[in-house]
Amino acid sequence: MQRFKALLPQTTFSSRTLCSHRRAFSAQPNYAEREDDDDSQNQILVEGRAKSRAAILNRPTSMNALTTSMVARLKRLYDSWEENSDIGFVLMKARGKAFCSGADVVRLYHSLNEGQAEEAKEFFKTLYSFVYLQGTYLKPHVSILNGRTMGCGSGISLPGMFRVVTDKTIFSHPEAQIGFHPDAGASYLLSRLPGYLGEYLALTGDKLDGVEMIACRLATHYSLNARLAMLEERLGKLVTDDPSIVEESLSQYADLVYPDRSGVLHKIDTIDKCFCHDTVEEIVEALEKEAAETCDQWCLTTLRKIREASPLSLKVILRSIREGRFETLDQCLVREYRISVRGISKHVSSDFFEGVRARMVDKDFAPKWDPPSLKEVSEDMVEQHFLPFDELEPELVLPTALREPYM
Repeated sequence: MQRFKALLPQTTFSSRTLCSHRRAFSAQPNYAEREDDDDSQNQILVEGRAKSRAAILNRPTSMNALTTSMVARLKRLYDSWEENSDIGFVLMKARGKAFCSGADVVRLYHSLNEGQAEEAKEFFKTLYSFVYLQGTYLKPHVSILNGRTMGCGSGISLPGMFRVVTDKTIFSHPEAQIGFHPDAGASYLLSRLPGYLGEYLALTGDKLDGVEMIACRLATHYSLNARLAMLEERLGKLVTDDPSIVEESLSQYADLVYPDRSGVLHKIDTIDKCFCHDTVEEIVEALEKEAAETCDQWCLTTLRKIREASPLSLKVILRSIREGRFETLDQCLVREYRISVRGISKHVSSDFFEGVRARMVDKDFAPKWDPPSLKEVSEDMVEQHFLPFDELEPELVLPTALREPYM
């Protein structure tokens, strides 16, 4: 708990030390119905300002869930804005009550069931390429995460220089609940959170609010939702490419925050005690022991969340995050691409299909995982997700020779 003592009290979010250009995120559940058309120009809007541009996610009835064409348009826009000397900085925000619920996994599910595996792979290639672009972007970037930010919704936003959260922000990575894994750079981001908080969030799908995101350095600035219009008006008047001036403007609308004592960060000692172990089985055993000794309802709730998830996904996720601790952003993205392709291929398991079916298509909330228990998940099944591809399956190629990550 000592490392949080300096973070939890009155953390304010104008600090320049937080502009460490961190992090990225993953493909995630969305609750949208499938759409027949895909008008990316209407789903990604653009606002032109004096010395900046704003990309606006505009699919509010689908919680701004991402499709291939949406991410491709974002990448085209960001490439062109970076090359345009008249543009000093870039902003990303969203319309509706959610920032972004992640990938449109229902659409992916239907595409895969129709035999369109290459289209699904193209989504991941395009998404991860954009995450890498964000993580190496040459201009100041401001993300306004107002509302739910799930899965790869954080991947398209958190790698940038400034990350603004509000009293409406809710962050989570519930991929294990649909038989998938936190991707789009999530293994880089989550592995660098304090202690074993990243493992906890990835294995349980638990949420952080905006204040907690500030405390663990996922976000750089906190502003009340009611003040966002003033903040955006201020940014829109800036004629600069100087990060310090952008930061100063954000700081003028930053609010002091005090993490709720009932929040998850105040469980960090227990999280570290239970989630530091090498295997999921040992983590579960530690939680069971803690629950028996303390009668803490939090332990029982955490155990329930883990037991509802795909056993295979849990083991893949734990290894992914542990490997992410020692890898660069591009290395994490290449590995996550392998895991994603294996996850949608059914070569090892159909848990992704079963998880999406049970939670988002049929909505019976009773997935039949394969294998059904942790003890039946073999080391080889986990290893298959991490192996390099053979000559028939191309690896994800990122422009590392041209763009060096600063994260």
